[in-house]
Amino acid sequence: MPQNDSSAAAAWWQNAVVYQIYPRSFADSDADGIGDLQGIIEHLDHLAQLGADVLWLSPVYPSPHADNGYDISDYQGIDPLFGTLADFDRLLAAVHERGMKLIMDLVVNHTSDEHPWFTASRDGGPTGPKRDWYIWRPPRPGVEPGTPGAEPNNWGSFFSGPTWTRDEASGEYYLHLFARKQPDLNWENPEVRQAVHAMMRWWLDRGVDGFRMDVINLVSKDPALPDGPVPPGARHGDGSASYVCGPRIHEFLAEMHREVFAGYPRRLLTVGEMPDVTVEEARRFTDPANRELDMVFQFEHVSLDSGPGGKFDPRPLRLTDLKASLGRWQTGLAGTGWNSLYWNNHDQARAVSRFGDDSPEYRTRSAALLATVLHLHRGTPYVYQGEELGMANAPFTAIGDFRDIESLNHYREQVAAGADPEQVLTALRARSRDNARTPMQWDATDHGGFTTGTPWIAVNPDHRTVNAKAQLADPGSVFHHYRRLIELRHTEPAVTHGDFRMLHPDDERIYAFTRHHAAGGTELLVLANVSGEPVETTVPDGWAGTETLLTNVADAAPLTSPHTLQPWEARIHRRAAS
Repeated sequence: MPQNDSSAAAAWWQNAVVYQIYPRSFADSDADGIGDLQGIIEHLDHLAQLGADVLWLSPVYPSPHADNGYDISDYQGIDPLFGTLADFDRLLAAVHERGMKLIMDLVVNHTSDEHPWFTASRDGGPTGPKRDWYIWRPPRPGVEPGTPGAEPNNWGSFFSGPTWTRDEASGEYYLHLFARKQPDLNWENPEVRQAVHAMMRWWLDRGVDGFRMDVINLVSKDPALPDGPVPPGARHGDGSASYVCGPRIHEFLAEMHREVFAGYPRRLLTVGEMPDVTVEEARRFTDPANRELDMVFQFEHVSLDSGPGGKFDPRPLRLTDLKASLGRWQTGLAGTGWNSLYWNNHDQARAVSRFGDDSPEYRTRSAALLATVLHLHRGTPYVYQGEELGMANAPFTAIGDFRDIESLNHYREQVAAGADPEQVLTALRARSRDNARTPMQWDATDHGGFTTGTPWIAVNPDHRTVNAKAQLADPGSVFHHYRRLIELRHTEPAVTHGDFRMLHPDDERIYAFTRHHAAGGTELLVLANVSGEPVETTVPDGWAGTETLLTNVADAAPLTSPHTLQPWEARIHRRAAS
């Protein structure tokens, strides 16, 4: 049986922490205002000091950058914006020299419309050899081609507007669940899957250690492509029932494992980004016996502060909803599957602004609390660049400050429909993906040490006080709290392997749980006050006076029962397992 067979009892990544780098915004070495591979190489010691085990590299492939690199025009190259393949090889070697691993972003639900596969599919016409590599359909019968409503179905794009764009030469439409420059591949065609598998093997042969798979649960579509229901107030139908975890998704992923990963003696990491995946489906995807994926990214917990209008209709998060969601995932995957744990990534607004308190008074403490709660759940934690500094949302003032296609399309569509521009901007300030994409804050100099040129998007002005240089010198900083959490994961088996039990599920301010590891003889208690006021809480029997492993409050008092937690206080206690 291959060494990387996913039935292995304890894979290396269960005890690991993954650090995501968004290359465009991490570090610019050549003063063009855009981050690059050499900039990453120059800052790898930051990851090593943090204790990260894996670097997840967001796309660096050649791309027109309609969606900042998630529209790929060549799967086996490096965009000149970021460097060369030789630079990538140097980065990979430098990562491995530090005892870390590197995983690539795999974006194979769609390509760029400038990828040679798509240009051949389009230019060859309906009878061309690569036509069936993408999803083409004639216009809807009885509707004038090229007019609204002539699209083959009524689905709406994730990036606003319809999911179909008409090719004037052939009169047919191609499907794109995202931007029009991101046509969806046709995974029903075995030639497409074989080409994807060959590309994956090419990168693995180069030495990469696995893949994070972008929206991978969308690759299987119902071939009938039926209309979807139109939600109240919406302009387009919801087609998700036809493509979220579609009819052949498990077959496709099992084939990928068999044709790609099973052929390598080293243990690789595979994580699938899966919008709208259920606990039950995720359990099946990550069950080692099924040989599909190691873990999935689910979106349930980062959707709890969205109103009826979606992510740009934000509402306050209820802590009981968060505990119910994360607790359900902890229970649902226990004993079979595996969770990925995250607050932030390149698609999410900054967690300390969203779920914590980014005011000067409580920013450090609330950022450390969010980290404590997340990293002590069962699963593999992901740290997004700047999260370990408590980086916050940016003070965008006008639509010209934004760069993200999703935000720009939403603003244009809403204003055209009569919405108040300032109200639309308020929602974008809270939830735009650009909040995650402002440059990494290395020091207090101009542009935060990210570049000596003009950055592609403005650096958050708070970099004068919130930056890596300052935090490395401060033992009480967010950075050092993350470092201590990661060290705890590496040294205390209960963090990785302990059972999870939620406490106080109905409390709107206290997040508390235990991790019990009978084999290691250890039990952990996590207590967190997710509010700006002191809160008295009950403590389970036998925990008063136990060892304090980690806290985000200086000179924290010994644990009593009951115990009053300070605003945004988090603490971890340890005792012998009973």
